[in-house]
Amino acid sequence: MDWRTLGVVALLVVAGCAGSPLSASEPGTDGDATAATTATACSPTAQSTATAERPRVTVCDRERNDRLGAVTVEIADTPDEQYTGLSEHESLGADEGMLFVYPDEGRHTYVMRSMDFPIDIVYVDADGRITEIHHAPTEDDNEDLTPYPGRGKWVLEVPYNWTVERGVEEGDRVVVAGTEGS
Repeated sequence: MDWRTLGVVALLVVAGCAGSPLSASEPGTDGDATAATTATACSPTAQSTATAERPRVTVCDRERNDRLGAVTVEIADTPDEQYTGLSEHESLGADEGMLFVYPDEGRHTYVMRSMDFPIDIVYVDADGRITEIHHAPTEDDNEDLTPYPGRGKWVLEVPYNWTVERGVEEGDRVVVAGTEGS
């Protein structure tokens, strides 16, 4: 298993261990019945077409644990891959994205350097929770780029307004599939 896959596995484990907003161990839940419902409500593997090379990222509602949307992602976990990002792509499909994996949670700033299409930039903390969402249009000038700062261990880039169209908000949860058995 290479360290890229290991990073994605770590995200999957952290997101799974973080528990859902409606887990049976929290006050106000109905025990096993709620846990069973919660476990299947936002399962990343239910409709997954992921592989170890192209994991599937699912975004879940923080309150109801409903599945809001999912994308198949490329992984950017080296400094060169993170600097380049999606800038060498001509476009993103409706269910495609890129997941930037960092060794630790921290402050990051993204820009739309050499981008031919707009995107949403989603920051995700070490617990798998969305901390910040930016809607980033393309820029005419590569010298005076708009900064899009946030805090996270992972950054998910998806098509422009993907988060708006699916009702994704700060506090929602991110789950990664496609690394099982790697």
